[in-house]
Amino acid sequence: MLKQRILTALVLAPSAIAAIFYLPLDLFAGLLLLIMSIGAWEWGPLMGFNQKVRRLLFVLTNVLLISAIWHFLPPQQLWLDKETLQQPVQLLLWLSLAWWALSAILTFLYPKYSGFWSSHRSVRGIFGWLTLVPTWLAFMVIRSSEYQGDHYHGAQLLMVLFLMVWSADIGAYFVGKAVGKHKLLPNVSPGKTLEGFFGGVAFACILVSSAGYIMDWNAKQFGIILLVTAIITTISVLGDLNESMFKRQAGIKDSGSILPGHGGILDRIDSLTATAPIFALCYALIGW
Repeated sequence: MLKQRILTALVLAPSAIAAIFYLPLDLFAGLLLLIMSIGAWEWGPLMGFNQKVRRLLFVLTNVLLISAIWHFLPPQQLWLDKETLQQPVQLLLWLSLAWWALSAILTFLYPKYSGFWSSHRSVRGIFGWLTLVPTWLAFMVIRSSEYQGDHYHGAQLLMVLFLMVWSADIGAYFVGKAVGKHKLLPNVSPGKTLEGFFGGVAFACILVSSAGYIMDWNAKQFGIILLVTAIITTISVLGDLNESMFKRQAGIKDSGSILPGHGGILDRIDSLTATAPIFALCYALIGW
């Protein structure tokens, strides 16, 4: 399984990096829309949808919501200037933050209070919208930052986000395997440990600090970004646990099988669905 995960990652990572750096904004937005559509397809079973027609209808609702945002808030116009987001964009990101705060409560208290949302498909559908739609918007906010002046600035920001999330995931995996003893949330994900969590945060901070040293960040930048790294890596665990909670409730092991060794698209982007909106908000509010 580990070998298969590594081989898939060796294909996915360069492809993702190439798309982030070299696709024009509109093509990048279209690719993200496709990825979110696959994620919406995989969300169907989490809602109890086994019929293809129902799953396709849920995909369609996500496509329509994202397309509406794309139409009224084009990627080239998300920023009023290099430091200020349009007000509707800020509100949507704050809505996403509110959803993830609620998600944290539901996850930490699981299975308490799961009876209501698990028995109402419409509620789980809303949870799906709140997970997928803001992810698309957040990625476009980050990628379009200072796009007119520097086409690669937003791409570099996305790579910082990926570095935080991927390094935390890798650190948590190996530290958890090596010394993990205390379960983090056994009712949701029995394999995750406190040692793995702290190991992931520490590993991410070390790698981000190394990147900052190479890019000659000043003391203020180090302070801000290490704080953001600690926040983002903590939230990345929430994204993973959130999907685990929904899969456990639905009796599903993986969201799909499109990615060998990783499962489905949702299994690969679960951490990013939680971290991307928060990262975009942090950057818009405090920069670095």
